[in-house]
Amino acid sequence: MKQLDLKAEGLRKINSTLQNAIPEDDGRDWTVSNPMGQHAIACGLNAELSVTVDGNAGFYCAGMNQKADVTIKGHAGVGVAENMMSGMVRVTGNASQSAGATGHGGLLVIEGDASSRCGISMKGIDIVVGGSVGHMSGFMAQVGHLVICGDAGEALGDSIYEAILYVAGDVESLGADCIEKEMTAEHEKTLSELLARAGMEQDIKRFRRYGSARKLYNFDVDHAGDY
Repeated sequence: MKQLDLKAEGLRKINSTLQNAIPEDDGRDWTVSNPMGQHAIACGLNAELSVTVDGNAGFYCAGMNQKADVTIKGHAGVGVAENMMSGMVRVTGNASQSAGATGHGGLLVIEGDASSRCGISMKGIDIVVGGSVGHMSGFMAQVGHLVICGDAGEALGDSIYEAILYVAGDVESLGADCIEKEMTAEHEKTLSELLARAGMEQDIKRFRRYGSARKLYNFDVDHAGDY
């Protein structure tokens, strides 16, 4: 495993080294020590690397990730795994606002809690949260899955499109056009697979499914107050 000391080498050099690393030549396993809560650590990775950020990270850690597996051993600031395309990002602590925002693919795992707008405008990413999420999570979520093993704050799934939300705990309130839907055997299978990929053991019978009522796709004066 190769060691990169962010305090000694600086953020620009650390990111450049990781972005240009070739697993077959430079090794697959990397550790970034002394992250010091700095922003944009391990962004734009596009190779099959395994990167451990050994401590708390600031805003947009592992943003635009492709192929890499990034583990943050601590908490993550705003927009962790923002615009993620593939690979896996794991936060062993809590995540701040907008975790996984606009993500197109891959898996984001947050072992603790996530703040507001978790999964905002998700476009194919899968997100598994071991704890609870804040208000307006799943806002305008288009495609993908958001699994919440704890509770959800107010306005869950506001203006949601075709993403699927699974919640084990209580939901404070549902947002515009978001409704509870039937939990079929197919959905239970998908949920079980997502939890297994995330390394979390949960009773899937506790979960309920939420999604779009499809009433806001086209303007309708009868629903004008919901837009």
